[in-house]
Amino acid sequence: MMKQLMTFMALTAVMGFITIPAVAQPFQRPQSVPLGPSVEVQLKTGDLTMTIDAGRGGKIMSLKHGDKEVISQSRFPEAFGSTFWTSPQKEWNWPPVNEFDKSAYKVEEKSENKIVMSSEVSEKLKYRIRKEFVAIPPTKKGKVPCFSITYSIVNESSETRQVAPWEITRVTNENGFIFFDAPIESITPANLLPFKSEHGVVWYQTDEANENRKINTDGKGWLAYCANGLLLIKQFEDLNPSQPAPNEAEIQVYVNRGKSYIELESQGAYTTLKPGEKLSWTVKWYLVPVDEESQPSANLVKKIKSVIGKSKKK
Repeated sequence: MMKQLMTFMALTAVMGFITIPAVAQPFQRPQSVPLGPSVEVQLKTGDLTMTIDAGRGGKIMSLKHGDKEVISQSRFPEAFGSTFWTSPQKEWNWPPVNEFDKSAYKVEEKSENKIVMSSEVSEKLKYRIRKEFVAIPPTKKGKVPCFSITYSIVNESSETRQVAPWEITRVTNENGFIFFDAPIESITPANLLPFKSEHGVVWYQTDEANENRKINTDGKGWLAYCANGLLLIKQFEDLNPSQPAPNEAEIQVYVNRGKSYIELESQGAYTTLKPGEKLSWTVKWYLVPVDEESQPSANLVKKIKSVIGKSKKK
């Protein structure tokens, strides 16, 4: 016994001098399950092409103006494409609900300018998600082409539930900027992202930090991102501060640590659904070319408002 004890102590002493190097891990949130087979479908209008993958959560995988891409093409888990979740997040926490975010959607209708698809019913939440994508052509009056996306949440449970719609679009963190119309003091947590107030809007020059950061705010029904000569504008229902789900917001911006990706997030009203009822919420996507060196300016804000038209608080 004494010999065994001495041998153990000797091994322990030797091992105390051995350093095992840590393996660096990418700064990404964990993925729940592997993605299934790809089933891509496309819509086109004007110079715009949108690619949706029905086989992988009904995600928007690509949005291009000509051959220029605006959506993150990273293949790290939870770092690419545009997806849809239910709000509030506290009902499912993390990872995202598999039936909504990664499982196959059934394509129910497909034409030259319209695609409709539906998810399976979530085992946990008892909701079904329906997505309707419509390509809207440019008009003779100069209205630019866009895509109109209507998300529906169907209550397939036997209980009355409350829920809100939530769109999450991932873009690259590449010297761009994000802006929207809101009082700078309404952005919480304050000073987490270095927003500035100019030209009647607030804007944030994308930066790098060794932490994940997320802000909430009450906007005025639009959210824009400008980088690499493209201006992405998302237009949605303008909520008042009492309408979002608890601890959520009309506009959210999530910046992943490092310079990996950013999430442009918008939410609709927190709605009561009886069994069998559904809510529908529409987001319009515009993508227009701008000068490669574009910076926040009165002219850029004017361009946005000319594209979407003035929104009014309800």
